[in-house]
Amino acid sequence: MFQRTSYVDNIHVKSISYSSIFQIGDSHYIYKLSRAIAVQREAEIFYDNEGEFSNYRVFTRPIHFEPIDEPISIQQHQLHPIIKVNNMNITGLSSSSMLNIGSSKHLSLEARVKHIRQIFPKENEHNTKP
Repeated sequence: MFQRTSYVDNIHVKSISYSSIFQIGDSHYIYKLSRAIAVQREAEIFYDNEGEFSNYRVFTRPIHFEPIDEPISIQQHQLHPIIKVNNMNITGLSSSSMLNIGSSKHLSLEARVKHIRQIFPKENEHNTKP
């Protein structure tokens, strides 16, 4: 792991939800996943079979990452191996997000949301005239 120490004097987090993490300290491996189906309708009609993630391709489609094929050369010299922060004010963490104070080696965070909006069709203006 990295050879740094983190100091934070004051942290205020208002809200943490939906598969999010507030991590204090070092971590080796973190995998986070958040899935949601958001349905917005003009009428309050609910169907019993619409909450299946497998019915929507967005939840099963693999995420394609382009490989890094260029050479990378890194030289580091840490004069002060301490990260110091006075105050942190966080409004919110949501949908597989993370606030990490410390070092992490492997992270994988994923959030997938399917938005469905069902509204009534507007009537033709020509048909509404008396």
